[in-house]
Amino acid sequence: MRGRKRHKEMEIDINGTRKNVQKYTQKGKRSVRRRILLCALLLCCCLCACGRQESETVRIGSLKGPTSLGILFMMEEAEQGRTDCEYEFRMAAGADELLPLLVKGELDIALVPANVAAVLYRKTEGGVTVIDINTLGVLYLVTGSTEITGVPNLKGHTIYLTGKGATPEASLKFILQKSGLTEDDYKLEYKSEAAEVAAVLAQNPDAIGLLPQPFATAALMQNENLRIALDMSAVWESLQEEEGGAMVTGVTVVRNEFLRERRESVETFLEQHRDSVAAINADPEAGAALAVEAGIVAEEPVAVQAIPRCNLVCVTGEEMKSALSAYLDVLAEFDAELVGGGLPEEDFYY
Repeated sequence: MRGRKRHKEMEIDINGTRKNVQKYTQKGKRSVRRRILLCALLLCCCLCACGRQESETVRIGSLKGPTSLGILFMMEEAEQGRTDCEYEFRMAAGADELLPLLVKGELDIALVPANVAAVLYRKTEGGVTVIDINTLGVLYLVTGSTEITGVPNLKGHTIYLTGKGATPEASLKFILQKSGLTEDDYKLEYKSEAAEVAAVLAQNPDAIGLLPQPFATAALMQNENLRIALDMSAVWESLQEEEGGAMVTGVTVVRNEFLRERRESVETFLEQHRDSVAAINADPEAGAALAVEAGIVAEEPVAVQAIPRCNLVCVTGEEMKSALSAYLDVLAEFDAELVGGGLPEEDFYY
């Protein structure tokens, strides 16, 4: 690249190397040098700024479960250097590991349970924004009994589940109530882990268990006598058909400070999230290998069958707001503390 300044037939490049100087005065020489130095400094500043922008990392946290499945292809692309942004991924066993990091600014984006996002919004006084729904319903009613073909058939039965006082219980009770059953019509027995519910079903196939994916699929593959009696997400939607509600498992949130400073990076993440979700839904086999490698699912055959049942999505905009707000309304009616003591304000939704 050459810069030319004619002062009595003078030619000089950007680095100050003279090419063909015929005549010049001492004053002209000083002027040229000053201009060349200024150009070099400006060029250096531009290059440094570009380098910083390209090297700034987007730090993403997620949980070892269905909500991380939708970003597996993005993680692989990032590892191979094929993403528009530089990403750093951190996967945790529980939301309690991620939330402090997000609050302290050590994470920029996090994939968390829907109600946890609402709680975080309250705790940070509106410091986070939800940018998409990443996972819809993952709850399934599993049993070996052929008697259970609909929610009304649950009358008089015991249902084994996890999450006492949490979203699985709230979701189940909402469905039971909307279907016309009262608390006197059924019994809920709680276990501390999904594996314990699966163990009950293994011992007694006629028992009824509420299991999330991939535990529901794993239970089916371990016991051919079991079947999925009810897809609770489908039941939820049928009961909420007029309201247009959906069961929402996971959402993606961003720190507002990061959103303000790097909105383009957030938009880029959303585009790549959509592509990643589409990729795993189109190719569960490849996704299964990534899920096992990431430690989300133990075995590829389980992952292959579980992925299509996880309802992986990337829902944004008004559709996101409508579905998520309706879901949080249901949780708030069950127990306001599940959503942080009160429903989020309008600025919660991106």
